Amino acid sequence: MKEIWAIILAAGSSTRMKKQKLLLPFNGKTMIETVVENAVSTVGKNIMVVLGSNREEISERIEHFQVKHCVNKNYQNGMLLSAICGFKALPKTAKAAMVFLGDQPQIPSSISKLIIEAWEKSRKSIIVPVYKNRRGHPVLIETRFIPEIEKLDQNRGLKQLLEKYPEEVYEVNCSSPEILRDIDTPEEYKLEISKK
Repeated sequence: MKEIWAIILAAGSSTRMKKQKLLLPFNGKTMIETVVENAVSTVGKNIMVVLGSNREEISERIEHFQVKHCVNKNYQNGMLLSAICGFKALPKTAKAAMVFLGDQPQIPSSISKLIIEAWEKSRKSIIVPVYKNRRGHPVLIETRFIPEIEKLDQNRGLKQLLEKYPEEVYEVNCSSPEILRDIDTPEEYKLEISKK
């Protein structure tokens, strides 16, 4: 199998939550541990966690997974810089990476497996999960796009890549609305916890 990695974006400062949300409890663990565990179940130890805010505490929480990590010192300047940090830190053997958001612990690991299957069968370079015609995460992107990703507008993020190469995009329909929801506020957190 071609080498696939997971890049987990865990650098943000959780300003709307008013505390580091990735360290909040979720399913008997912290939010970040749940996301890492979901990724491990699909790609094994091929995981790159992008750290920034609260990096020591988050790093301690996930060290038992023996995953790799890189640090985005400019994490306050948007998520794209974290994605770039993750992609550039991947080994040369990586052929593609799935980009996970650290604040989406509720996404079932079956979605990642669906995305990898679609990549292997479709021969497309960018795979996106879709729920009711809306694109979500995780998104799989082949590493050959790294030079392009580095040139993107910081304010508009990875979606520019999908707009630039529509012929390379393959959408995977799934039945999980979770792919659209991240957890930014105390209200959203309470809502997700109440569903468990």
